[in-house]
Amino acid sequence: MRSLVYLKDVATIKLDEQKCTGCGMCLDVCPHHVFAMNGKKVRIDSRDTCMECGACSKNCPAEALQVQSGVGCAAAVINSMLGRNGGECCCGPQTDKDGSVKNGGACCC
Repeated sequence: MRSLVYLKDVATIKLDEQKCTGCGMCLDVCPHHVFAMNGKKVRIDSRDTCMECGACSKNCPAEALQVQSGVGCAAAVINSMLGRNGGECCCGPQTDKDGSVKNGGACCC
């Protein structure tokens, strides 16, 4: 199965390789196959497929992964596709000169 790519270079996911124990829990819980084994540790293999759900960071026993669930551009794109308002974007909503939000707060990226 081909993974979806959301937006290039915007995912908030971070891996602390020093903390990683190589347990592979993130491989098991990630719905988009963002991770791969790199010897005895995990590496981020496909950052742009990360949908920032937070499953990896919530299930990492070594606390080696961090992701700001639901605040990145992937969340904004998904929320706009679902017709939801108020989705935050990694770079903030578009605004007019007077500060009012344009396009229902759609991502400006």
